[in-house]
Amino acid sequence: MASIDTVRRYVPQLRTALVLAGTGAAGAYHAGVLRALVEAGVKIDLVAGRGIGAVGAMFAAVDGGSRLWAQSGLWRSPGVRRTYRWRPTLRGAAWMLAAAFATTLLPVAALALAAVVFPLGYFLVLIGVEAGGALSTAYGGWLRAVFAPSVLPVYLPRLVVIAVASLLALLALDVIERALRPRGRRPARGGLWWRLLGAPIDRAQAVAWFSGGLWQIMHGSRVQRPNADELGRRYAELLEENLGQPGFRELLMLVHDVDARRDVAFALLAEPYRGEFLQGQPGADAAARPLETVDLSRGAQRHAMDAFAAALCLPVATDPHHVTFEHDSAWQGETHRFCDRPGSTARLLEEVARAGVQQVILVSAVPSASGPHALGAARRDIRGKAGEYLLGVETVSLQEAIDARRGLFQSLFEVRPAHNPVGPFDVAGCYDERSDRTQTLAELVDRGYQDGSRQFVDAVLGASGELIEAPPVERADAPVSFSARLAGQD
Repeated sequence: MASIDTVRRYVPQLRTALVLAGTGAAGAYHAGVLRALVEAGVKIDLVAGRGIGAVGAMFAAVDGGSRLWAQSGLWRSPGVRRTYRWRPTLRGAAWMLAAAFATTLLPVAALALAAVVFPLGYFLVLIGVEAGGALSTAYGGWLRAVFAPSVLPVYLPRLVVIAVASLLALLALDVIERALRPRGRRPARGGLWWRLLGAPIDRAQAVAWFSGGLWQIMHGSRVQRPNADELGRRYAELLEENLGQPGFRELLMLVHDVDARRDVAFALLAEPYRGEFLQGQPGADAAARPLETVDLSRGAQRHAMDAFAAALCLPVATDPHHVTFEHDSAWQGETHRFCDRPGSTARLLEEVARAGVQQVILVSAVPSASGPHALGAARRDIRGKAGEYLLGVETVSLQEAIDARRGLFQSLFEVRPAHNPVGPFDVAGCYDERSDRTQTLAELVDRGYQDGSRQFVDAVLGASGELIEAPPVERADAPVSFSARLAGQD
C-alpha cells in the first residue's frame, strides 16, 4: 500500500469519498461544506454518512445538496426548528401539570399581588389621586371573593382534577396509539409506566421534514409524497439509473442494528466495487458479511428510506426505527430495531475503504478536543446536557477513527470547525459565550462553507497547484483490495 501523503496532496484521479459524520444540527455544517466542495468542482465518487450525515449523503448522491444550503433550504427554513422536539405526549403532559400547579398557586399569587396593590393605592391617595382608594377597595373585594368559602374550596380542587384527568387521558391515548400502530412493530417487555414514558424526543418530525425535501428534489412539491417504502424504491432506482452522470454519486450509509448488535451498511455502489464490498474477507468475516450489508441495488431498494429514518434515531433519546427484512435475505424476514451509533465513525471509514475508496474528505461539526483554559458554563437543560454528552462521545470516537483508519487511504483530509457552540439538539440555535449572542443554524451553514473553502479548497486544492494534474501512483481503475490495504496497515 502507498504511504500516507504527508503533504496533503489531492489527486482527482483517485477514487474519492466525502464522509459526513455527525448528529442533529451538525447537518447544517455538512451542508455548508458540501456547498464549498460542489462550487469548487471537487470530484466526489462516493458520499457516505452516519447520523445526520447519512441524510446529507442521500441528498448529495442525487445532486440535491442545494436543497440543504439554499436560502430557502431545509437548514435555513424555520420548519427545521420543529425537528427533535419533545414527544407530543410529554409536551401536553407538561402543559397539564403546569396548569394544575398554576391553579394551586392562584391564592398565593393573589396575596403576593396584594402586597403591591395596597401600598400603591395608599401612595396614590397620599398624592391626591382619588383612584388609589378605588383600586384598594376593588382589589380587596376581589380577594374576599377568591377566598370565600363558596369559591376557593369548591373550584380550586375541580380545576386541579380537570388538569390531572386531562393528563391521564392524554397518556391513555398515547398508549392506545402505540398499540394500534401498523405491523412491523416488535413486542416489548416492561411495566405500564415505562410504556407511558417511552422515548423523550420525537424523531417523526425530523424524518418527515427531510424526506419531504428529498421528495421535492425527485418529483417536486406538487406530486403527493408516497409512503416510505415506495419513496425508498424510487430513490434507489433514480440513483442507480443515473450513476456516472454529473452530480450523481455512489452512496453508503451506516446505522446500528440494536437487536443483532451489529453495524449495518446500506450501500448502492457501481461495479466493480459492489462485488468486493459485499463479499468480505475470507473466513468468519465472509460468513457474517451478508448480515452487515444491504445492497440497495438488488431487490432491497425500499430499504433506502429505512436507513434514512434509522440514521435520524438516537440511542435512548428517540424510539428506534423498525426494519422488516425480505424473506429471502440473510435475516429471513425478521424485524429489527435500528438507530444511529455516535461512536461508529471508525467503522464507517472501514466500510468506505471496502468500497474501493483511496482518498477521503472527512467532515464533522465537532471541534477538536480542547485544552486548558477552555471551560464554559455547563448546560442546565436536559437536551443541552444530552447534547454535551453526545459531543464528547463523537469527539473521542472521531479522533480514534482518524488515528486507526488513516492508513487505509492514500490521503485523508479533515474539515472541522475551530469552534462550534451549536449542540446536536440546538435546532433553534443556541447562545454562544464567546460572541455573547445567539448562533443560528443559518450561521452554521455559512461557517461550514467558510471552513470548507479555507481548509480544503484553498489549503489543499490551492496548495497542490499543478500537482493536481500529475498522474497518480494508484489509479482508480485498478484499486487495491480492502484485504490488501488492511494487511498493509497491520
